[in-house]
Amino acid sequence: MYFSYTRRLLIICTYLGSIACGLNGLASRAGAQDMLAPVDPRTTVASASHGAAPVADEDLRRRVEAALHSDPYFYDGHVTVSVEKGHVLLSGFVSSEWDLLDAIRIARKAAGNRRVIDNLSIELGGRR
Repeated sequence: MYFSYTRRLLIICTYLGSIACGLNGLASRAGAQDMLAPVDPRTTVASASHGAAPVADEDLRRRVEAALHSDPYFYDGHVTVSVEKGHVLLSGFVSSEWDLLDAIRIARKAAGNRRVIDNLSIELGGRR
């Protein structure tokens, strides 16, 4: 079936618009705060009762930073990663809601079963 360029563009925009509207509800600043990674209850209880080792926290911080830096579609120049009480804290700013979701997704994947706390701001145009 043949569609004109304009019709194809309209179909693509409609599809992407519906996806963007769905993501908009997830990506609002208030909705994206304190997003939790999936957690294994056994690990949480063990780490909460014994405390996290400083070396393990530093390794976790480096692993998350490396994951953010190595992603070819995410600019991590304004994002700071820290680990507090075994939880990964992302702070700084990103330039769009999409980047905010990417940062959380990448950090969750690198952090494994650790909690990822989003303290990122969205600065349109990437400027404060």
